[in-house]
Amino acid sequence: MSQSPAPRRTLGRPARISREQVIATARRIVDADGVDRLTMRRLATEIGTTPMALYHHVRNKDELLVALLDDYAERALRRPELPGDPRGRVLAAAAAIHEALAACPWITEVLTADDLMSTSALWFVEQILDGLIACGLTPDRAVHGYRAIWYFTAGEIIVRTTATRRRTDDDRPTYRERVFADVDPDELPRLAQAAGRWAALTAEDTYLDGLQALLDGLLAAH
Repeated sequence: MSQSPAPRRTLGRPARISREQVIATARRIVDADGVDRLTMRRLATEIGTTPMALYHHVRNKDELLVALLDDYAERALRRPELPGDPRGRVLAAAAAIHEALAACPWITEVLTADDLMSTSALWFVEQILDGLIACGLTPDRAVHGYRAIWYFTAGEIIVRTTATRRRTDDDRPTYRERVFADVDPDELPRLAQAAGRWAALTAEDTYLDGLQALLDGLLAAH
């Protein structure tokens, strides 16, 4: 008795995917492994589709990163109550940016790696520029002031995150700690005095103190 031939398997089209699914999967990848490990090919594999199917939602990785920035800004960036004085507005807006980015350091990595930004964050930039101009800076100087505040904010987050990751991954004394242990107090008396407390002191969160000092310098220079 002959058997009927087995039905042929057809691959068919990949399952339809949504933009929300693309963003959620990309966010999971960068949260777990960092921005460098996010590729269109890996994203497609984890979703269970093809890279070509992704291009219906995002044209390339840069556009995907901007979508991630917008997604995070909409979920985590909260517009604070702003004080009436312009200096206070600058401080409040910058502090809100720092708080949101410190909770998700890979965002800072994306923002500093290329000319990418979230449109949802433009309100904060506007408040900083407007506050600086109201404090007496010219529009051009206000842009320079915003850049200085942004560099300070991003740099503080990157340095702190990197140091924390290093301490978490390796509990051995750092190179700096080994060097500081041998500092000659006759040649470098101030360093020798602070060396034993250096790690604890530099681990303190002094962002707001630094931000206020930076702003004071910007306003005094105009």
